[in-house]
Amino acid sequence: KMASKKVELIIPGALKGEPIFYHIIKSFDVIPNIIEASFSTDMGWAIVQFKGKAKELDKLFSFLNQKGVRVNLR
Repeated sequence: KMASKKVELIIPGALKGEPIFYHIIKSFDVIPNIIEASFSTDMGWAIVQFKGKAKELDKLFSFLNQKGVRVNLR
């Protein structure tokens, strides 16, 4: 069964050069829909609606946390 979660991602400036969304799409069976985003030299944030199986979303959020991306459920 598909789940849908809307989250705010807080992305540290150190990850600015890293293709986070590429990794999300290639490594996880989820569909990201970027609703709003802003990036500066210090950090970035994005409001993203993710669709996928609950187990896959959990794996994705765990991966993002390990990378240093803060995930806040909306």
